[in-house]
Amino acid sequence: MAQTILAVDDSASMRQMVSFTLRRAGYEVVEAVDGVEALDYARANTVDLVLTDVNMPKMDGITLVRELRQLNPYKFIPMLVLTTEAGPEKKLQGKQAGATGWLVKPFNPEKLLATIAKVL
Repeated sequence: MAQTILAVDDSASMRQMVSFTLRRAGYEVVEAVDGVEALDYARANTVDLVLTDVNMPKMDGITLVRELRQLNPYKFIPMLVLTTEAGPEKKLQGKQAGATGWLVKPFNPEKLLATIAKVL
Protein backbone atom coordinates (compact mmCIF):
# COMPACT_ATOMS: atom_id res chain seq x y z
CA MET A 1 0.00 0.00 0.00
CA ALA A 2 1.30 3.45 -0.92
CA GLN A 3 2.32 5.89 1.78
CA THR A 4 -0.03 8.85 2.18
CA ILE A 5 1.08 12.47 2.24
CA LEU A 6 -1.10 15.35 3.36
CA ALA A 7 -0.22 18.34 1.14
CA VAL A 8 -1.38 21.68 2.55
CA ASP A 9 -1.19 24.89 0.51
CA ASP A 10 -3.67 27.68 -0.24
CA SER A 11 -2.36 27.95 -3.81
CA ALA A 12 -4.22 25.56 -6.12
CA SER A 13 -1.37 25.59 -8.65
CA MET A 14 1.21 24.73 -5.96
CA ARG A 15 -0.97 21.89 -4.65
CA GLN A 16 -1.28 20.61 -8.22
CA MET A 17 2.49 20.67 -8.82
CA VAL A 18 3.27 19.03 -5.47
CA SER A 19 0.55 16.39 -5.88
CA PHE A 20 1.65 15.60 -9.44
CA THR A 21 5.27 15.15 -8.29
CA LEU A 22 4.29 12.95 -5.33
CA ARG A 23 1.79 10.80 -7.23
CA ARG A 24 4.30 10.14 -10.02
CA ALA A 25 6.65 8.87 -7.31
CA GLY A 26 3.99 6.44 -6.06
CA TYR A 27 2.58 8.30 -3.05
CA GLU A 28 -1.09 8.74 -2.22
CA VAL A 29 -1.85 12.45 -1.79
CA VAL A 30 -4.56 14.14 0.23
CA GLU A 31 -4.86 17.89 -0.37
CA ALA A 32 -5.98 20.62 2.03
CA VAL A 33 -6.34 24.34 1.27
CA ASP A 34 -5.32 25.60 4.72
CA GLY A 35 -4.34 24.54 8.21
CA VAL A 36 -7.93 24.29 9.46
CA GLU A 37 -8.93 21.85 6.71
CA ALA A 38 -5.71 19.86 7.24
CA LEU A 39 -6.23 19.66 11.00
CA ASP A 40 -9.84 18.51 10.54
CA TYR A 41 -8.63 15.78 8.18
CA ALA A 42 -5.82 14.76 10.55
CA ARG A 43 -8.18 14.40 13.49
CA ALA A 44 -10.11 11.72 11.57
CA ASN A 45 -7.28 10.12 9.56
CA THR A 46 -3.60 9.35 9.90
CA VAL A 47 -1.08 10.03 7.13
CA ASP A 48 2.58 9.07 6.77
CA LEU A 49 3.87 12.62 6.21
CA VAL A 50 2.59 16.21 6.28
CA LEU A 51 3.90 18.75 3.75
CA THR A 52 2.69 22.28 4.50
CA ASP A 53 3.08 25.85 3.34
CA VAL A 54 3.54 28.56 6.01
CA ASN A 55 1.50 31.54 4.81
CA MET A 56 -2.14 30.48 4.50
CA PRO A 57 -5.51 31.94 5.55
CA LYS A 58 -7.40 30.62 8.60
CA MET A 59 -4.35 28.76 10.03
CA ASP A 60 -0.71 29.07 9.00
CA GLY A 61 1.60 26.08 8.59
CA ILE A 62 3.63 26.65 11.76
CA THR A 63 0.44 26.68 13.85
CA LEU A 64 -0.71 23.57 11.98
CA VAL A 65 2.51 21.72 12.84
CA ARG A 66 2.20 22.77 16.50
CA GLU A 67 -1.46 21.61 16.60
CA LEU A 68 -0.70 18.29 14.88
CA ARG A 69 2.10 17.54 17.36
CA GLN A 70 -0.54 17.68 20.11
CA LEU A 71 -2.39 14.74 18.52
CA ASN A 72 -1.08 11.33 19.62
CA PRO A 73 -0.94 9.77 16.12
CA TYR A 74 1.10 12.76 14.89
CA LYS A 75 3.73 12.98 17.62
CA PHE A 76 6.35 11.26 15.43
CA ILE A 77 4.96 11.74 11.90
CA PRO A 78 7.45 13.63 9.68
CA MET A 79 6.29 17.19 8.92
CA LEU A 80 7.99 19.19 6.20
CA VAL A 81 7.47 22.89 5.55
CA LEU A 82 7.52 23.96 1.88
CA THR A 83 7.43 27.75 1.71
CA THR A 84 8.80 30.92 0.17
CA GLU A 85 9.96 31.90 3.68
CA ALA A 86 13.72 31.44 3.97
CA GLY A 87 14.55 33.59 7.01
CA PRO A 88 16.29 32.00 10.00
CA GLU A 89 13.65 33.29 12.46
CA LYS A 90 10.81 31.56 10.55
CA LYS A 91 12.85 28.36 10.31
CA LEU A 92 13.43 28.51 14.07
CA GLN A 93 9.69 28.97 14.67
CA GLY A 94 9.04 25.93 12.49
CA LYS A 95 11.61 23.84 14.32
CA GLN A 96 10.22 24.89 17.71
CA ALA A 97 6.71 23.95 16.54
CA GLY A 98 7.96 20.47 15.62
CA ALA A 99 8.73 20.64 11.89
CA THR A 100 11.04 17.86 10.70
CA GLY A 101 12.47 19.85 7.79
CA TRP A 102 12.23 23.07 5.76
CA LEU A 103 12.22 23.40 1.96
CA VAL A 104 12.10 26.67 0.05
CA LYS A 105 9.87 27.33 -2.99
CA PRO A 106 10.19 27.11 -5.88
CA PHE A 107 10.89 23.47 -5.16
CA ASN A 108 13.08 21.06 -7.07
CA PRO A 109 11.03 17.86 -7.54
CA GLU A 110 14.07 15.56 -7.11
CA LYS A 111 15.13 17.35 -3.91
CA LEU A 112 11.58 17.21 -2.55
CA LEU A 113 11.32 13.47 -3.22
CA ALA A 114 14.81 12.82 -1.79
CA THR A 115 13.94 14.72 1.39
CA ILE A 116 10.66 12.83 1.76
CA ALA A 117 12.39 9.49 1.21
CA LYS A 118 14.95 10.42 3.86
CA VAL A 119 12.40 11.24 6.58
CA LEU A 120 9.92 8.44 5.88
